[in-house]
Amino acid sequence: MKCAKLFLIATGLAILVSLDSLADNVKVIANLSVKADEISSTQLKRVFLEEGVSLADGTHVEPVLEKGGPVHAAFLLYLGISEEDLRTYYRTLVFTGKGSMPRELGSDAEVVAYVARTRGAIGYVSSSANVVGVKELAIGVPGDNVDRKLIVRVEPDYPETLKQLKIGGTVRLRVFISANGNVENAVLLGGNPILGESAAIAVKQWIYAAGRSLTVAEVSISFGEH
Repeated sequence: MKCAKLFLIATGLAILVSLDSLADNVKVIANLSVKADEISSTQLKRVFLEEGVSLADGTHVEPVLEKGGPVHAAFLLYLGISEEDLRTYYRTLVFTGKGSMPRELGSDAEVVAYVARTRGAIGYVSSSANVVGVKELAIGVPGDNVDRKLIVRVEPDYPETLKQLKIGGTVRLRVFISANGNVENAVLLGGNPILGESAAIAVKQWIYAAGRSLTVAEVSISFGEH
């Protein structure tokens, strides 16, 4: 997966296009089975780069692409990747068995029709497209909720067996914070999986100050001496 890793590094260094600019040209749409009304910029990239198949609320999603055209080009600018590099990336996923080539459709109308009838489907169309039968997802803008204040913090349980064995350390979690301040999900990024599970249970009870949209943050929690 070396090629894919190098691609992800390059993507992280790419020039970012503002979400305000994206919103002027593109709508992100989803099947009505998708519970969320908004999607963070991080989640959006993860979905279309097939780094994850679920949103923060646990909804399974299937990305759908437009086949060329100005809308597709605008969306690729947001992802920070060229058409050629995107196809190389997908081919790598297919070759290594890590993913599959998303469905490609030829027009806004075809994307809307497919998303409307396919559970979990998520795609993009022009801002002027008729989106009857699907839901439009608001995109969380980076900076809207930066450093949201933690109001309620629940400490995790330190499993007694690991404590006695002096097995500790730090776990890292990716935390999805809803607009109203509740933690919708916590995903382990690194550290002991048993400690990570305990940490996730606690973090899901945390409450943050309300913000304008969903926020994705990373938190670290330490157990014992390390």
